[in-house]
Amino acid sequence: MRDDLILASASPRRHELLRSIGLAFTVEPADVDETEHPGEQARPYVERVARAKADAIAERRGSLDGCVILAADTTVDVDGAILAKPIDDGDARRMLELMSGRTHLVHTAVVCRHAGGALSQTVTTGVTFVALTDDDIEWYLALGEHHDKAGAYGMQGAAGAFVERLDGSPTNVIGLPLAETCRLLRTAGLGVAR
Repeated sequence: MRDDLILASASPRRHELLRSIGLAFTVEPADVDETEHPGEQARPYVERVARAKADAIAERRGSLDGCVILAADTTVDVDGAILAKPIDDGDARRMLELMSGRTHLVHTAVVCRHAGGALSQTVTTGVTFVALTDDDIEWYLALGEHHDKAGAYGMQGAAGAFVERLDGSPTNVIGLPLAETCRLLRTAGLGVAR
């Protein structure tokens, strides 16, 4: 654990990604309203939510002297429609059917708040799924991996079998684009190796 990097996320996937590159951090999840605004597009949506998470922790802490808050939000975008976390198995089934045999976009907004201000970047990755059968979908839903994941799937789990092609950052699809995150952290003044 380190005091100079605060991760504003309870996501186990983000924790694992940061640990995989040797970063220590303190976890302070931000409890913000992630409800979509009427007519809101996917990229502005993740940017707004990630900023709100960083702002919530900054407000809670008061002073940011000597520390950086890292916040992120990820969503799946199919033809402009936001596929957030499914509300139930039926919603997850609908999402998987929508992505079957086609390409969707995964957007992650990353925000670094520090004493000097805020830095941010939004990363988009194209993900192409194989054509899914009803049996494929039922098999995946039975595993229960879909419950807390945008778009009802996690590429790092069994749904990796559905991914035919990636165009962009694989870690973005998991929830935190590492190359871009490291660049932002370095710019914010944290010593982060490449």
